[in-house]
Amino acid sequence: MNELASKISASELAVMEALWELGEPAPIAPIRSRLEQARGWDGSTVKTLLRRLCEKGAAVAEKRDVFYYSPALSREDFQNWSTQSLIQRVYGGSAQALVASLVRADQLTPQDLEELRATLYPEDKP
Repeated sequence: MNELASKISASELAVMEALWELGEPAPIAPIRSRLEQARGWDGSTVKTLLRRLCEKGAAVAEKRDVFYYSPALSREDFQNWSTQSLIQRVYGGSAQALVASLVRADQLTPQDLEELRATLYPEDKP
């Protein structure tokens, strides 16, 4: 899965986001519609990116009356790989350094901190 996630370009990630948001296999029309609005891409660009994702194994195309596309890579798996990659590349493998950086840069809201506490200490919930 790590190898697959590492091969996805920024443009392909935008297509994956559309697939994840749709939540079920979809023909190209709703995928194209989302990306035309969000990115200004034309249909041929979307079709090319879908083809590339299918070739890489990150998406699958199922032939019905037309092709229906769905992700083969979950958002969670991609996020986990991305987080691990960031921690390794930028923070020398230290998740603590990442969190400390977010705290020092005032990037965590009080709600974020409360959610982190609840995740770290689930037994402390009322």
